[in-house]
Amino acid sequence: MKIVDLLSPAAIVPNLQATNKKAALEELADAIVGVEKDLDRQEVIGVLQERERLGSTGIGEGVAIPHGKLKDIDKLLISFGRSDSGVEFDSMDGKPARLFFLLLAPEESVGVHLKTLARISKLLKNSAVRRRLLDAPNGEEIYRVIGEEEEKL
Repeated sequence: MKIVDLLSPAAIVPNLQATNKKAALEELADAIVGVEKDLDRQEVIGVLQERERLGSTGIGEGVAIPHGKLKDIDKLLISFGRSDSGVEFDSMDGKPARLFFLLLAPEESVGVHLKTLARISKLLKNSAVRRRLLDAPNGEEIYRVIGEEEEKL
């Protein structure tokens, strides 16, 4: 399953305004709720905050992959956000996160959820990909970069 097959261009926030983790999760949740109208915003935010209490999803190198599971969805859902100034996210390396992939999975999913997390991690492990995403001028270009770079995986 490709990231671009799960990510709607409308769920890309090229200029996150958040200055803290809570606000970043809310903005990313708003992006996905804006596309998936049946989602309950508070439920999405609650699931993400609960996952963060278990341990930060800030994986380092300016990347965070907040994720959680919801019982009322039947497919994986993704939103993407980019912060120019960075957001303190309790990342493993102590650096602010600037690139965010939010992933929501059906409660019963295991394999495809983990494979998608691994695919996102692999994509963002490449510093040239991170740089292209940071330099992209808008959401459409971010989507295009993700698609191009994913083809190389």
